[in-house]
Amino acid sequence: MMTHEEIMEIVQGIFRDVFDDETLIIKDSTNSKDIEDWDSLEHITLVVSMEKEFNLKFDLKEVNELANVGEMVDLIASKL
Repeated sequence: MMTHEEIMEIVQGIFRDVFDDETLIIKDSTNSKDIEDWDSLEHITLVVSMEKEFNLKFDLKEVNELANVGEMVDLIASKL
């Protein structure tokens, strides 16, 4: 079982890849309002990247209910 911190580290890398910003720092509270380029298209790219990285599938309803990165990490943890 991976810890929240371990998952967060991987998610951090995914965010840096998707937004092409090596200096990007995300926290549990980070949401789409905090990242200028985070639109619906980038959101899909993030979700697909996380599904590939962690080898899991998200339910669209689950993803739409997420308020921030911390909740996304918790969702990933619950599926691992």
